[in-house]
Amino acid sequence: MRILADENIPLVDAFFGAHGEIRRLPGRGIDRAALADAEVLLVRSVTRVDRELLHGSSVRFVGTCTIGTDHLDLDYFAEAGIAWSSAPGCNARGVVDWVLGSLLALAESHGADLSERRYGVVGAGQVGGRLVDVLRGLGWDVRVCDPPRQAAEGGDFVSLEEIVRECDVISLHTPLTSMGAHLTRHLIDAERLAHLRPGTWLLNASRGPVVDNAALRQRLESGAALDVALDVWEGEPQVDVELAQLCRIATPHIAGYSLDGKLRGTAQIYQAFCAWRGLEPQVQLDDLLPPQWLAELSLGEDCAPDWALGLLCRAVYDPRSDDAAFRRSLVGSAEARRAGFDALRKHYPPRREITGLWVDVQGDAPALERLLRALGANRVGE
Repeated sequence: MRILADENIPLVDAFFGAHGEIRRLPGRGIDRAALADAEVLLVRSVTRVDRELLHGSSVRFVGTCTIGTDHLDLDYFAEAGIAWSSAPGCNARGVVDWVLGSLLALAESHGADLSERRYGVVGAGQVGGRLVDVLRGLGWDVRVCDPPRQAAEGGDFVSLEEIVRECDVISLHTPLTSMGAHLTRHLIDAERLAHLRPGTWLLNASRGPVVDNAALRQRLESGAALDVALDVWEGEPQVDVELAQLCRIATPHIAGYSLDGKLRGTAQIYQAFCAWRGLEPQVQLDDLLPPQWLAELSLGEDCAPDWALGLLCRAVYDPRSDDAAFRRSLVGSAEARRAGFDALRKHYPPRREITGLWVDVQGDAPALERLLRALGANRVGE
């Protein structure tokens, strides 16, 4: 069996090596000629997999090591009898950590108290749902907008208009859809940007076109009282440099790039591949995860929870380092900037998740215990 894989997918040999000959290419370089006799195609979000790419090929299984599927032509897969799998939830925790780090950075720049702001989460799937649980676990005021879930489940959801009208922080976690009842392309358009509350923080770690980037740049250039943190961009790897310069936090689509998330994505596709072939999986992710660099933290019982929140989140991840690296890449020709965007993702340094952090709390500290539960960190001794 021949397997073609995006070169940025980790542990392909460990999971798939026993099942065939593996060839790797940059994700943007995967084309019809590259497929040759491949029966299995493993990709990430940068590769568009559709009729044009696959028609007449030998590919019978497509795996994307990502949560989203907007780069896959699922209708064609069904028509052609091609099995497929995504990796729902694989990098959700990494994105939550990016949001927490961004909130801490924004709060620090404004001298703001995060507990006093009202949060609007748009999209409560694998990522947004986890974020809602964390924010509510911290005791913060959270409103949730998810029309598909509301239609299916009912429950305590609000409209996007209410989010725009009443929330101080808006975090976007929707899939990208260009048609149908729940259109999300340019969900945040010029009109909605104009109605944001003064001082709103807008975060997008879903898909770039969920926000109208041109309208957002014009709004910021007009001097709007709006702070923006963007991890995703319309037209990436080509990025609107002027918009990036106007953002408080700008990163190159790496919010979910935790090491755990990337390895988890490969493991989930491997499980689906084995199911497709009717095989019992022989490789387990737990056997391949490297040890944590930061083995343990210790907190005294009198430690202030607000201080501990910043310490624990930043001990694992602080997006300001990615912001600095990204800004350094936004120079030179358009071709150089595109190459820089992809290089930052390809050579991304190892980064772990808060859920793998162990914390020793000295004495009786119920407030710290609640904080650890909300963040998903582990308490030593439990």
